[in-house]
Amino acid sequence: MTLNFETDQLIKELKKRKPKKVLVQLAEGIKQNATEFAPIFDELGIEAIFSGETEWGACAPAIQEAEALGVDLIVHFGHAEFFKAPFPVLYVEVRDEMDLTPLLKKSLPFLKKYKKLGFSYSIQHRHELENIKSFYEKNKKQIMLSKKLGHVAYEGHIVGCQYAGLKSIEQEVDCFVILGNRFHGMGAVLSVDKPVILIDVYNDEVKDLSGLRNRILKQRMASIEKFREAKNVGIIVEIKPGQKFGSPKYLIDKLKEQGKNPVLITMNELTPDKILNFYNIDAFIELACPRIAIDDFAKYPRTIITFKEALIALGVKSWEEMLRIGLV
Repeated sequence: MTLNFETDQLIKELKKRKPKKVLVQLAEGIKQNATEFAPIFDELGIEAIFSGETEWGACAPAIQEAEALGVDLIVHFGHAEFFKAPFPVLYVEVRDEMDLTPLLKKSLPFLKKYKKLGFSYSIQHRHELENIKSFYEKNKKQIMLSKKLGHVAYEGHIVGCQYAGLKSIEQEVDCFVILGNRFHGMGAVLSVDKPVILIDVYNDEVKDLSGLRNRILKQRMASIEKFREAKNVGIIVEIKPGQKFGSPKYLIDKLKEQGKNPVLITMNELTPDKILNFYNIDAFIELACPRIAIDDFAKYPRTIITFKEALIALGVKSWEEMLRIGLV
């Protein structure tokens, strides 16, 4: 087991905050560790309730759940702070102490023709940053971290919907190296034109993602074209406080101008089975996490596009303009 949950720091913070009742959110990959955490809260005399809902990112602290349960604090494991939540949240980032050296060595053949590397990491590997920089510098590479822009917590930090930090250094690097998983790498290739090399820590492989960009862009263009044929359009908003992308009112007005029938729909979490009941709606615009429409498009029985893609479909922005900004 290579995960370090930094329980000493957690205990210190809990003693400082003195909550009586907490809601514990665990990222999907660590829900099985609930039995390890329960005794910690018990020994401190804190009533702990573990959320069984999905927890994909720090954009989605379970505020409504916490308020319904009457807790004092949300303890959110597995992500760095994404935004200032309107409820007390303690973020426990979790460190993965796996030995990265074999993967870093494996990446070198992919980087032969590149000298200046733009580098981003998922939060579990932040503690290894100096060792990673030292490794590449010893192998005659220059490292530039993505900037701390948008909702990322640190310089070099990468999350699924924030890539302005990569774009800001794009002209200064030869390629990007992403330390994380396919989710992070896929978002990067949609946001920058430079080559993206993914160090996939959990599949123990290194990949050049250059071919992925064109394939995904073709899929998104096809979805936009299909959306244009839709008459009845569902606009989906999620109630999660960190997943609000775009204005539903603006879209409603624009859709009506073009003779379409918009229906505003709210969901706690967008899933394929939930939209099945809206069988008379031809296509959807989702204003939750933009990665839902992009990553999971094949799972949905109806066309789903993002807010940015809707602007293209409605003629507000051109495809070229949106590519310069970034689809994610």
